Amino acid sequence: MKTSAGILLFKREKNDLYYFLVHPGGPFWRNKDAGAWSIPKGELLPDEDPLERALIEFKEETGAILAEGAFIPLQPVKQKGGKTVYAWALEGDLETSDLYSNKVSIEWPPKSGKIIEIPEVDQWKWFVSEEAKQKMNPAQTTFIIELEEMLNK
Repeated sequence: MKTSAGILLFKREKNDLYYFLVHPGGPFWRNKDAGAWSIPKGELLPDEDPLERALIEFKEETGAILAEGAFIPLQPVKQKGGKTVYAWALEGDLETSDLYSNKVSIEWPPKSGKIIEIPEVDQWKWFVSEEAKQKMNPAQTTFIIELEEMLNK
């Protein structure tokens, strides 16, 4: 079964919490919004350190290197397709105007034999808590709920 690792970056402004989410690139995701966004994450290789993979994926999908910080481990979630996602929350801020994503090659249309190059991520945005939960993969909303319960203690 596939396993991914990612970072839930969050910041506080006034009395609100904001979450940094990414939108997958390519034609399949072009017109999808609610439920399509995600924490920056990527597939974990066997015997690989999950937090290290999460930081590598964050850089690949945003071009940004996260400084060392207090990484808060969150409970892994299982997405509808069966993939398990490990995540760490990190408080920090990130200016989105300078971000860029690495490119990946995919076959499009499927089974066509045509290979196109697409950005792994085509949008980055900060969302206030309730909006983030509507935009992101439904299984990942658990990360926000768990983090907010920890922060409210």
